[in-house]
Amino acid sequence: MQGMRREHVDTTRPSPVCPPPLPSHPKIVTPRFVSGAHPIRQIAALPYRTLGSGADAPTQVLLVTSRGSGRWVVPKGNPGSGLSSHAAATLEAEEEAGVQGVICPTPLGSYRYRKKRGNGASLMVDVEVFPFSVTRELDSWKEQAERQRKWFSLAEAADSVDEPDLRDLIRSFGPEEFRAATRRRGVLDTVVQKSKVNRMFAWFQRLLPRTGNFFEMFEAHAATVVAGADALARLLQDGGRDHIREVIEREHDADEITRQVLQTVRVTFLTPFDRGAITALIGSMDDAIDEMQATVRAIDLYEIDAFEPEMKDMAGIVVDAARLTLEAMPLLRDVARNGARLHELTERLVRMESHADDIHAAGLKRGYKELGPRDPLQFAVQRELYKHLERIVDAFEDVANEIDGIVIDHA
Repeated sequence: MQGMRREHVDTTRPSPVCPPPLPSHPKIVTPRFVSGAHPIRQIAALPYRTLGSGADAPTQVLLVTSRGSGRWVVPKGNPGSGLSSHAAATLEAEEEAGVQGVICPTPLGSYRYRKKRGNGASLMVDVEVFPFSVTRELDSWKEQAERQRKWFSLAEAADSVDEPDLRDLIRSFGPEEFRAATRRRGVLDTVVQKSKVNRMFAWFQRLLPRTGNFFEMFEAHAATVVAGADALARLLQDGGRDHIREVIEREHDADEITRQVLQTVRVTFLTPFDRGAITALIGSMDDAIDEMQATVRAIDLYEIDAFEPEMKDMAGIVVDAARLTLEAMPLLRDVARNGARLHELTERLVRMESHADDIHAAGLKRGYKELGPRDPLQFAVQRELYKHLERIVDAFEDVANEIDGIVIDHA
């Protein structure tokens, strides 16, 4: 009859039981909640079906295209008001993919990605994924005109999605795929296994010289600092509160990288620079984004939504200082060859810090004249904000000094 939704019953075998939670996996992200910067939370369904009844029957995953970019994704959305997480995931599967079935209330895992907002902010999103055994494919559904759907093998589905953590999660869904995903051995481990040598005799692996991946971590940290600086500048331009969240998230990302550097220094036999130079450089870069976080927290605390021209100018200096820092990091791989360029970059950072001092002084002077006599409390708030912005630029000068020290020692 017209107007009624026709349903097609799938003859493939749905999984009759809820799959147990998988062992912990290094690439499957579990939600991390930190004070003041909870990532946005979403839920998703992983629609699947098993072709056949045997234990070795292949498993397929249903993906849908996103409405914006047309890339392949799992059905996902925001948790529904008054709904449990898995019930909300069931609703997303029906609305976006046009499937019905049985969902396991125990999540398979979660993955993390950055979602671009219309105001330019790029915010972290944690997506909890629930296995969804498909029993029916609907011939018509809510978002049919906006999306495509397609069944993939586990390997094909993993290759089709963009998020690395989701890719590993999909690969881990089947037993064989899970064993392959968790079988991450180094060369020595492979030799030990193939030669049947007991692992207890591989103690000498700890004695092999290691140089660490310091340059990659420096570059990753600098990229995080650039992202934080961009978000801070957007905040001072349009006052969007999403930018506050992004700066805080970026600071936590930078902290993770800093911890990796400090841990690697302790276990590395051969380091590219003096250990003190490594820790001082990463520490000064971390100070810069720490001060960015302190700045946005002050803006949030005092509910500041209008910013003086001098503040915006200082934010512009912060953005350019972060960019110069990012440019300098790859050059440290060959200090002897790149010493002249590194010195140019550090000279500019020092000049920018001096300019920021002048802007800071001019802003304070104007603020005192306009607010001091009639609104000393508002002037005190402005003065604190200027102080934080100045400290950001001061931290970049410290970065320049640390780079200069490395150049002097190694060029």
